[in-house]
Amino acid sequence: MSSIDQYISLYRDNAADIDAHSAPAINALRPAALEALEGAKLPTMRTEGYEKTSIEDMLAPDFGVNISRVHIPVNVAATFKCEVPRMSTVMGFVLNDSFIPAEGNAQRLPQGVIFGSLAKVAADCPELVERYYGKTAPSGNVGVALNTLLVQDGVIVYVPRGVRLEKPLQLVNIFSSSVPLAAFRRVLVIVDDDASAQILVCDHTQDCDRAYLAQQVVEIIVGRNASLELYDMEESSAMTSRWSMTYATQREGSHLVLNGTTLSNGTTRNDYTIDILGEHCDTFLGGMAIGSAKQHIDNDSTVNHRAPRCHSRQMFKYILDDDARGAFEGGITVHPGAILTEAYQSNRNLLASDGARMHTKPQLLIYCDDVKCSHGATTGQLDQDALFYMRQRGISEKTARTMLMQAFMADVIDTVGLEGLRDRLRHLVEMRLHGRTSFCGDCHIQQ
Repeated sequence: MSSIDQYISLYRDNAADIDAHSAPAINALRPAALEALEGAKLPTMRTEGYEKTSIEDMLAPDFGVNISRVHIPVNVAATFKCEVPRMSTVMGFVLNDSFIPAEGNAQRLPQGVIFGSLAKVAADCPELVERYYGKTAPSGNVGVALNTLLVQDGVIVYVPRGVRLEKPLQLVNIFSSSVPLAAFRRVLVIVDDDASAQILVCDHTQDCDRAYLAQQVVEIIVGRNASLELYDMEESSAMTSRWSMTYATQREGSHLVLNGTTLSNGTTRNDYTIDILGEHCDTFLGGMAIGSAKQHIDNDSTVNHRAPRCHSRQMFKYILDDDARGAFEGGITVHPGAILTEAYQSNRNLLASDGARMHTKPQLLIYCDDVKCSHGATTGQLDQDALFYMRQRGISEKTARTMLMQAFMADVIDTVGLEGLRDRLRHLVEMRLHGRTSFCGDCHIQQ
């Protein structure tokens, strides 16, 4: 039985329970998702775009799924500490695949703003969820269809027209279970016309000796002249696998920043697809990854310029040590009519050991004239001349190597618009480069 077949069987055996613990607006899309999955196959390393990551192998283990919504007796919102110095946020939590709001959230948010459980909002305000849910992520995609079939809860962020959030929203995803577990998570973010928001998402694994799978779909809608910055930071465990698929659309005059950081993990595949639908949009997509031991980090990006006079920039950087594996496949497509587009893409990688490996494949497709586009990729080792220069001035080799790697990541960190998060990332990168592979001691649940 293939991986996808076992999840189809799981759904068919438990369809009534899955629907009962969700909401009609979410359940309505399941029949079409099941139809899309019939006869479909998950990507393997023979599938174009997945040459280095087999989703089939990632989903093959027999993970449990919390269909009956068994409650884990931990007061997450009261006891979990995940604080960014000098940054006040409005927090929410996802424990495995169930949203838990922090106390007092409603009083800290402007009127009309929603930051809550997708299932609850779908039950209370079905017209809002029906308008946006499943409209940005392509329903025929096998990963989207699988998520749509099995998701029971998720997170919705809705910022109404003209509202500009003063405080960033912080979403903390936590894995904690007594058995191996798969979580199917859905995130829906709507920033309406002339609105703005900043969101920080943190992924944590509490039981580092337990196997987990996170399969998530993120749908983002950025309205006219709206602004969204979304920062995603993964600090999970060597036994955690993650397949995240993000789909975003931008309307005229909008600003979007998507920045993903992988500091510790097992196997990670991040897919980003951005459709620029209106003129005068500005887009930044990027991130960084630090891998060691046998970590596997794969980022795939697609930016579609479908409207004229827009600007996009992609920048991804990797530092890989030991036997870590990295992959990056990035694409820019300038569609017919998207004149005066400016689109740039850069992927730069450092291999700190003979055993580390990096696969990179930048791609550029242009179907109209009068554009400025470029892409490039480099993979190499630390500058030996700079290392020698620093050693000659009394700096130890280890310290010199760390300093050069910190400098290598500096421009990615500088793209972060939240000052407190920038400082936190500099600190975390420094610790990571000094050999620390687990950060959950700083962000822990107190029993």
